[in-house]
Amino acid sequence: MSEYVFKLPDLGEGTVESEIGEWFIKVGDDVAEEDVVGTMMTDKAAVELSSPVSGRVIKLAGEPGDIIPVGAALVVFETDAAAAAHGRDTEPEEPEPPAEAAHGRDGGDEAPQPDRAHGALLRGGDAEADRAHGALLRGGDAEPLHTGRVMTSPAIRHAAKQAGIDLHYVPGTGPGGRVTRKDFDAYLDTAGAPHGRDAVAPEAGRARGALLQRPETKEIKIIGLRRIIAERMAQATREIPHFTYVEEIDITELEALRKHLNGKQDDPSQRLTLLPFLGLALIRALREFPQCNATHDRDRNVLIQHGPVHLGIATQTSDGLKVPVVRDADTRSIGGLAAEIRRVSEAARNNSITKGELSGSTITITSLGKLGGIVSTPVINQPEVGIIGVNRAVERPMVVNGQVDVRLMMNLSSSFDHRFVDGYDAAAMIQRIREMLEHPALIFLPD
Repeated sequence: MSEYVFKLPDLGEGTVESEIGEWFIKVGDDVAEEDVVGTMMTDKAAVELSSPVSGRVIKLAGEPGDIIPVGAALVVFETDAAAAAHGRDTEPEEPEPPAEAAHGRDGGDEAPQPDRAHGALLRGGDAEADRAHGALLRGGDAEPLHTGRVMTSPAIRHAAKQAGIDLHYVPGTGPGGRVTRKDFDAYLDTAGAPHGRDAVAPEAGRARGALLQRPETKEIKIIGLRRIIAERMAQATREIPHFTYVEEIDITELEALRKHLNGKQDDPSQRLTLLPFLGLALIRALREFPQCNATHDRDRNVLIQHGPVHLGIATQTSDGLKVPVVRDADTRSIGGLAAEIRRVSEAARNNSITKGELSGSTITITSLGKLGGIVSTPVINQPEVGIIGVNRAVERPMVVNGQVDVRLMMNLSSSFDHRFVDGYDAAAMIQRIREMLEHPALIFLPD
């Protein structure tokens, strides 16, 4: 036998180090060549790494959250000497039974036992409740639907681990039985009910009710994307003097136009939201205020005013906030812009987005959707100098031409880097956007 050292490869874009996001293996596991061993976090995305050899894990570089330099030992395997010399191993051993996989390679750690993880909640060591809770996490008495390693994304593995769900029991509708986000959410909505059953067993339901009465206190290590978000938010608020401006906009006519256009669209998935209209209005306004379509290179102390508009779309995902980019948004029609916003946003949510699609934006739009509230104070997405925030639209009585009328009103929040964008110019640009949204024909008029 011989040792094979798997070193952290260069993950691209000048990366010199990377953070351990999640391990899918542990010391003592037998791993086959091309098995995914874990994820590494860069500033842009989570990258899955596959084993270059078959062998037994004898050492891991660290715990999730640890920073590893490129070229450092990541995993040490015990391999056949001949295979190590050629970078390959013999045929892998038979896979572990599914029940063992739930406690080994799928989650990285042993599944928590009900009496250990929730002893304070299940008072008195109720054996019936313990058994019910265990059935809840495993999928009841159903047979596992997957053998070996479950095909899914790192985000879903993390969510399953947090929820105590064994992915072997989750039906997968993706290619090759891959468990998608919709599959996991549907399974979670049934509280882990086994596939093919209408409801969770009454005992399991009672145990789950007891667990939900009082959440346990826990410490959460800030790692991965959450750590990156925290660092960037702190840096942005520390370094950038934010100028925030909020304006009220009557979008009654815009909403009527949107509904009219959607009424002519047979495919519900292709219907327009407010965002592409706002995006087009913002693009037209930036032609008059180019200083807002800019990024600050602090290393060179240079402000770069961009010609094309690469529109960032702040998107909430299960992993945290991501900002996928619609490139060359200024060259797209209303339909083309809407389609690209949908594509990059969905790719960000299901972790299929590329690193290149998460960088290079020149200005960002953020929206909390139905949770938009009355006003927000968006934090600028460095190195940009401006961000536009959409708030909730509500019907209110307004005085129009001396008459009280019910109008659909929405606040538009914005923040600008006051070092490079004067308050007057920022306000003037928002007023220009307001004019176009209140009179939507202006959005489509030629220059």
